Order: sequence, then C-alpha cells, then structure tokens
Amino acid sequence: MWQIVAVKQLNQDGMQGNQEFIVEVLMLSLLHHPNLVTLTGYCTAGDQRLLVYEYMPRGSLERHLFDADTGKEPLSWSTQMKIAVNAARGLEYLHCKANPPVIYRDLKSANILLDKDFHAKLSNFGLAKLGPVGDNTHVSTRVMGTYGYCAPEYAMSGKLTLKSDIYSFGVVLLELISGRKAMNYSRRQGEQNLVVWSRPYLKDQKKFCQMVDPRLQGCYPRRCLNYAIAIAGMCLHDEAHLRPLIGDIVVALEYLAAQSTEHMSGKARSEIVLPSSTSDRSGPMTPPSSKLEANARSEIILPSSKSDESGAMMPPSSKSEVNTRSEIILLSSKSDRSGPMTPPSSKSEISCKL
Repeated sequence: MWQIVAVKQLNQDGMQGNQEFIVEVLMLSLLHHPNLVTLTGYCTAGDQRLLVYEYMPRGSLERHLFDADTGKEPLSWSTQMKIAVNAARGLEYLHCKANPPVIYRDLKSANILLDKDFHAKLSNFGLAKLGPVGDNTHVSTRVMGTYGYCAPEYAMSGKLTLKSDIYSFGVVLLELISGRKAMNYSRRQGEQNLVVWSRPYLKDQKKFCQMVDPRLQGCYPRRCLNYAIAIAGMCLHDEAHLRPLIGDIVVALEYLAAQSTEHMSGKARSEIVLPSSTSDRSGPMTPPSSKLEANARSEIILPSSKSDESGAMMPPSSKSEVNTRSEIILLSSKSDRSGPMTPPSSKSEISCKL
C-alpha cells in the first residue's frame, strides 16, 4: 500500500550536519510519543543523508501563523490552545519520561508540525542533548538554536538545562497569542524582539488584550487569555529556576483548553491558582482550602466563576509574590474530583544512551 511520507535531505556543508543526522536518527529511534513526529526510515549512500518522516499535511505552525496569504483563516483560539497542549505534552515526554531526560534545544514554531486535524508534533531533533543527571545542574555546550527562542542564560554562558526549553516554549506561546514572530526585523526598533516587546504588557494585566492577534477579532474567552498570558510570562522569567516545570504547564494548558471550549458554549466556570516554579513536585497537588490560604502562599490568584465578565485577575501586591512556588493548582466550580490531583508521572518509560 502506498504511503505519503516527508523526506528531509541533509545539508552537506560541514560535519555539523552529519552529527545532527546521527543525533536525530538515534533520538527518534528511541523516543516514541503521539506528540513527537515519527521517523519511518533513513538512507545513507555516499555523501547523501536522507531522513524519512510521517507526512504532516498542514505543515508547520510557523506557516499558519505568519504566512502572508491574507485570504487564509487564522487559527481559532481553541485550535491555538490545542496546539499549545500538544507541544507541551511532547516536551513533557522528553523532560519527564526519557531517562536520562532530553533537552530539545530547538523548540520553535517552525519545528511544530500539524496533521490534518491540527494535532501538533515536535520535529527536528538534530540539536537535542541528553540532560544533566545525578548532582549535575546543567550541561555545557556550544550555543546552538534559533535567536529569539534561546533562553538568556544559555545564550550567555552555554549552560543548558531543562528550563532552557521552558523559555522557548514561552516564546512559542507568545507567538500563538500575539501572531507576532519571535524576531521580525521589518518592525520598528523595540518591537523586533517579541519578548522585549511583550515585557511592558506582561507587567500590566489591563494591557493583556493589546497583545492578542487582531485577526482573532476578539473571538476568545477573556479569562482564558489572561491565564495563558500568565503562563507565558512565567515561562519567560529571567531566572531559570523560577520557570515552571513542564508537567505543571501541561496540566494548566489542558484545563485551559477544556475551559475555552466550555466558554465558547457559554458554560465556562473556573478558578485557577497559578503559582510559580520552585517546588520539587514531590507530593500530590492539593487545592487551597480557601482564597485566604492561597493568598497567604503568595500565589497568583486567577478569577473564579464569581468574577466579573472581564475576567480581570487579581495581581500580586509585589514581585516577591510572583514565582515563589512551582505547583499549578486547578479548581473548578463543577469539578467532580474527589481527591487531590497528582502530578504527571516522572517514572522512566525508556532508557537511551548516546
């Protein structure tokens, strides 16, 4: 039976390309997940190097966000959240299920591919590195990746950690929300770098709506937008250790995706407590018994079903109240959970040695 596949030909310039070919074959031979692109085969003949992948008919997320085709419909808010969840799940697999963990190192919208149903998968693993093990806190390596997506501490020192990927994920989430490229030199000074442009807006929740892609024409749930931007802001924290863990991000985005669908039906009822990322996730996540308790823990409190229609968030009273914890606690007024939520399993599913 015939099968449509995608073929990538190696750039033959220099040894770096050949090394990336070997890394990609090894990684995708060992790593298997619904949100990672499938390597169906490869070919080496003389100086030719070919990689054969499953075909992703809708191409890259980058193309859908930034294609100049003005007649094309923009991605809906619910589709954007679906893509964000899929990408986060793929990254969670690399960070939490692979043993040793894998640092993707090249997370960007061009490397997120979409199938016919807009199911997203991570691709291009030529720059992936095995993460630190034991008492090691980072791996030192030559700085690689794409400018605009690289975490500042990695770009400056070459020290690579799992939190470097979290920063890149925050940039992709901002691209989804804003419809702006991570780097766009056609824009005026001060707006070329997406993260730099976003900083003033991230500090003032009243300006959150000014960050949204105008092509959405206001067709998004305001409260879910606030939550998504809050998550992006945490991912982009200058201090790597204060960025959230990918497992927490997955839980939060899954909840937002579900709530976005309900909101579109006029049924959204939610309250989310979004803290930051210094806890060790050693125990189950439990909701605070009251808002007072949550506030006492210096968490960011997002609105409940009793808040006004604008969905305005209650900002922390100071910067010290932000990014002091790492759990993300989800509460719903209609939740049927009878017990505490447990974080995603960190048990190894595979072992890979390179």
